[in-house]
Amino acid sequence: MTQKRNLTAEERRELTVDTVIDLSAQDDPANITTGSIAKHMRVTQGALFRHFPSKDAIWEAVISRVGERVMQRLDAAAAKADGPLAGLEAMFHAHIAFIVEHPGVPRLMIGQLQHARPTPARRMVRSLLFLYRERIERLLIEAQEAGILRRELNVEAAATQFIGTIQGLVMQSLMIGNMNHVAQQAQGAFDLYCHGIHAEREVRP
Repeated sequence: MTQKRNLTAEERRELTVDTVIDLSAQDDPANITTGSIAKHMRVTQGALFRHFPSKDAIWEAVISRVGERVMQRLDAAAAKADGPLAGLEAMFHAHIAFIVEHPGVPRLMIGQLQHARPTPARRMVRSLLFLYRERIERLLIEAQEAGILRRELNVEAAATQFIGTIQGLVMQSLMIGNMNHVAQQAQGAFDLYCHGIHAEREVRP
């Protein structure tokens, strides 16, 4: 049997990020300790801290990497879409797919936002949500200017509702203990969202 090669420092950090995401799918992120991370990775805590100076640094790296991955997924989906409204739908379903693939991510994000102290990871989550809103608002404005959406539509409120629709599906899935519920309800939820923002079509006699 060949011996498994040693991981580079970057590969070890990437593995740590994936480990935290996996553990978050199984338990409340607040219960995850450096000891449980090290045990899952089959390394010592000392080995873990050779790559991260503190537990906060681990969480910061996790949120940073999650943010990169989800935004890349959303941007790629929107770029392939034919038009701004199609871009919004593509982003919606790409986000849902990401959540289903990584069920620990919503718990991670919610957990960080619940922190009483302003940790670096919490600030990163807030920045990520800001960037996310910007992308949604940009597509909403494009769709509004193209006459697809109602002229009087409040774009900021519509962007908030877009994110809130996904968050609502996530909360329902967490309550019933089945993250696949998100995917099952996604299309119906997006259709309802579109119904509220779409321009009214003229009814011809």
